[in-house]
Amino acid sequence: MTWRSPRVLSGLVASAIGVSLISLGGWFFTLLVATIVHLGLVEFFQLARSKGIRPASKTTLVACHVLIFLSFYATKQPTDSQWSLLAEAMVPLASLVICGWLLLQPQTGSIADVGSSIFGFYYLGVLPSYWLRLRAIDGAAPLPELHWMMPKAGFTPGLSLTLFTLALILAVDITSYVYGQRFGQRPLSHVSPSKTLEGAISGAVAATLLGAVGAYLLDWPLAPFSGFLLGTLVALSALVGDLVESMLKRDAGVKDSGDLIPGHGGILDRVDSSLLTPAVVFYFVLLVLPLFPH
Repeated sequence: MTWRSPRVLSGLVASAIGVSLISLGGWFFTLLVATIVHLGLVEFFQLARSKGIRPASKTTLVACHVLIFLSFYATKQPTDSQWSLLAEAMVPLASLVICGWLLLQPQTGSIADVGSSIFGFYYLGVLPSYWLRLRAIDGAAPLPELHWMMPKAGFTPGLSLTLFTLALILAVDITSYVYGQRFGQRPLSHVSPSKTLEGAISGAVAATLLGAVGAYLLDWPLAPFSGFLLGTLVALSALVGDLVESMLKRDAGVKDSGDLIPGHGGILDRVDSSLLTPAVVFYFVLLVLPLFPH
């Protein structure tokens, strides 16, 4: 695989667009997250329908977009604002509306119909919304002193942490793919036969090393240990996210979730390892870091 291959070129373009919109923040980043959520849900519901499942797709799509934009407004206000309460209330309200919609259909819904709809809302609505919360973590407390690049070019704690998280995910994905392709011998899971134990270990090593460097740059307490710990958690969450998406595709009997991105497949094939990770980083910074002595 050369740098001119569709997989590499599309990956570089997607990364450049992502970093640019993350840096801009605000509505730009929110629209990026909303676009990924929409396209990912469309692919997920296509997988569900291929199994004869009838999810409440339109209702779930609307609920996810409402949650994303409520989450955006919540990040612009104090943590105890009405927008924050509305964003939190959206989770049970959306579940109520989705189940109610399925109850109103002429044909009685099944466990699979309800399960796929609620899971779609959580998997591609609630979890991605944490990217917005992480990008705007500056207003959260308690927040350790974060110095990485902040004095230069307007790097806020939220921007630094979001780029740091993205770098950790890319380190896991790229290292595990390259090392696994070249040196992988033992299959990791029957869910995804192409993934190897060697690749997973190499991805975890890359994330822990990068996490240690980031912990020093961000002036975290107990660096590099705190960075090692975060890198391990990110490697685990990225791997679980990847395997969950592989499980969904395997059950649906397809190789890729779609064909949107040349060389990568669908949008879910590209962002699967990025769905669980932002919540892990968000709560690690707010709940775990303050426990470490500086």
